[in-house]
Amino acid sequence: MKKIFEESNLSGITLKNRFFRSATYEKMANEDGHLNNEIISIYKDLAKGGVGTIIGSYAYILKEEQPSPKMMGIYDNSFIEDYKKLGYIAHSYGAKYIQQIVYGGSQTTFNIGKRIILGPSAVENKNTKVIPVEMTKKDINTIVKAFGSAAKICKEAGLDGVEIHGAHGYLLSQFLSPYYNRRTDEYGGSLENRARIIVEVYEEVRRQVGYDKNFVVGIKINSSDFDIEGATFEECKYTCNELDKRGIDFVEVSGASSYKYSDVNYKESVFRKYAVELSKNLKSKVILVCKNRNINTMEEILNNSKVEYFSIARPLVCEPDLINNWSSDNNYSAKCVYCGQCLSGENLKCKIRK
Repeated sequence: MKKIFEESNLSGITLKNRFFRSATYEKMANEDGHLNNEIISIYKDLAKGGVGTIIGSYAYILKEEQPSPKMMGIYDNSFIEDYKKLGYIAHSYGAKYIQQIVYGGSQTTFNIGKRIILGPSAVENKNTKVIPVEMTKKDINTIVKAFGSAAKICKEAGLDGVEIHGAHGYLLSQFLSPYYNRRTDEYGGSLENRARIIVEVYEEVRRQVGYDKNFVVGIKINSSDFDIEGATFEECKYTCNELDKRGIDFVEVSGASSYKYSDVNYKESVFRKYAVELSKNLKSKVILVCKNRNINTMEEILNNSKVEYFSIARPLVCEPDLINNWSSDNNYSAKCVYCGQCLSGENLKCKIRK
């Protein structure tokens, strides 16, 4: 019987437990994306708190394309020393550190009108109302190479891997969406074409970092956009299968925040049916994210499917010691250390450190 607190192997790296800290957004980095003591303190608390693997909060890969204020950056070699510090802290407490990298596109409300915002097609974003400039093939090539360069920075900083952000309405997930992608060239139309840029990003990352058993490469992807005009589980399955053929190490299965419980069937570990289905045919490891709140539920999924890992985000923002507390008491009821509200409920309202 597999246990959530046992050691496991993700490609070539040994993880002390099956918990991942899923990437978030602290809004605490310097204006230029560089890290500071406030950010470093957060990651030290996470590493001390017992989580096996930390996925660093999303970091932008081109200096001129910052989708959110005070988010982490990773667009040139000046960041190597920053990320060395985060890797060192994680390793000091027996954790691993993987950095998430992103290109935002029109999923932004920051500095609108002061910069060129690119997208697959010039289609208004349903959430932000931003209309991007349709990308040229030169733009696509620039962004593909930028993902690779960001991954190389991660490797040179001594981190354990990189996660490509292909979920939550950011640029790569927009390419998968028939609503946002109206292109008529080789990057639009068929599912194969809409997934092409994601495959190219992965291949460029591998070209720049190689196949190193001590450095893993994964992706975060929507199980579905839960939008009648958006990408469905078919887009997710196809893309993951194509990446799996090319040797991707892990897939973190998420979904658009517009989901309804009628779409997902569960009020905890909500995207489990999609993660379980994906895991049946993938050689790469599958990580399930979203409302993983109960040890017994997670171990049931672990032992009745090929899902290997579980990501947690918001509870660890409010209670960095959660994993250590769970390890001593599986029935521990997580509570925010700031407002005292139980994290197993539906409405976590504490905004401190968000």
